[in-house]
Amino acid sequence: MDTQTTYNYTVVRQFAVMTVIWGIVGMLVGVIIAAQMVWPALNFDLSFLTFSRLRPLHTNAVIFAFGGSALFATSYYVVQRTCQTRLISDKLAAFTFWGWTLVILLAAITLPLGITSSKEYAELEWPIDILIAVVWVVYAIVFFGTIMKRRTPHIYVANWFFGAFILTVAVLHIVNSLALPVSLTKSYSLYPGAIDAMVQWWYAHNAVGFFLTAGFLGIMYYFIPIQANRPVYSYRLSVVHFWALISIYMWAGPHHLHYTALPDWAQSLGMAFSLLLLAPSWGGMINGMMTLSGAWHLLRDDPILKFMIVSLSFYGMSTFEGPMMSIKTVNALSHYTDWTIGHVHSGALGWVAMVSIGAIYALLPRLFGREQMYSIKLINLHFWVSTIGVLLYIASMWIAGVMQGLMWRAVNDDGTLTYSFVESLERMYPYYTVRLIGGLLFFLGMLVMLYNMLKTISGAKAANDAIPQTA
Repeated sequence: MDTQTTYNYTVVRQFAVMTVIWGIVGMLVGVIIAAQMVWPALNFDLSFLTFSRLRPLHTNAVIFAFGGSALFATSYYVVQRTCQTRLISDKLAAFTFWGWTLVILLAAITLPLGITSSKEYAELEWPIDILIAVVWVVYAIVFFGTIMKRRTPHIYVANWFFGAFILTVAVLHIVNSLALPVSLTKSYSLYPGAIDAMVQWWYAHNAVGFFLTAGFLGIMYYFIPIQANRPVYSYRLSVVHFWALISIYMWAGPHHLHYTALPDWAQSLGMAFSLLLLAPSWGGMINGMMTLSGAWHLLRDDPILKFMIVSLSFYGMSTFEGPMMSIKTVNALSHYTDWTIGHVHSGALGWVAMVSIGAIYALLPRLFGREQMYSIKLINLHFWVSTIGVLLYIASMWIAGVMQGLMWRAVNDDGTLTYSFVESLERMYPYYTVRLIGGLLFFLGMLVMLYNMLKTISGAKAANDAIPQTA
């Protein structure tokens, strides 16, 4: 059977290649704004290069351009392979690629110009929001339509996670983006005050929970067993993991609003559900890890598997740290500090980026009819550069954040503040420099991946590269 004609790999190829390209773009902007934190003059007094303009460009590029493209690529590949049928519509699948690319380009134009709704992870203005909703509905039609015409009686668990991510993100985006337009480039949220904050963080935390967690767990549940050539450790645990995660995650958003105008009971509810989240999160991590039980020797020769397993380690760490930071007494120290930045990037770089990179490395040879990636040694180099980069980044931000929190709350005997805000900022500079080095290393790793990808697509073969023993 010729799988190239049986399945629609064209759209998977397009999204897989753009995953790498958007990753480089988004991480380059991240490196620039990290450098601006050390040398503020790097904005050159140009409005479109200020931190406030580039920061939302960075978050949108890495989450929705890089992460989104990885999710489109892998979900389209996995749903076809596990359902043993072609995507329900090639034209609709192509529309999702070009529509999503247009959304990204519009974001790249409007955000540096300061056209923004000012809502975290939902900064794009109403015409682009409508386009996102249309593309997403078409994505859902393609994905669920393909599942409906499957040739297998069973729906593999990875598709459960992809399906939950697609449905939930649609609801989150549409509800949070409801607005009253006053011009083509400006609108105001439909919700007042504290309600707007509550809806926004219900959206933003569940963007983390479903876009950046459930979707990538779908990647994990397919690609780790495939790469290790072993069945998932416990299928029953994967189903329990799925239902527990999607049932609990939806309620955790209020922990972003501790010590604000949000009612105290809502803050406490968010904290309680955040603590409950620890169990399903670690259940999924353990399930992925234990898939390699008795086969850990595979990690010696397969850097793709290293990416995937280390990503699970970071997933476990960040999903332990998140619930801990949601506890009000801990949050009193961590809130508004760089500790939060460290936490976010342990999940974003350590979990999301690493599992995406591993999956794309696993996909590219299959998509382009190659025996393997151009260079296994370069994948290994990428792995170590990325891992060191993540560790430098998050360790520097953890230390900086705890120091900030302690300095901000330190008081003299007479009740006055011991340190001014500027003094706390001065102490941050060494850690901001280390953060910049960590981010730069991760970015350089993506350039290595781009080179490896282009050589693989061209059909080149590196000399003296060992072939990993994988499926």
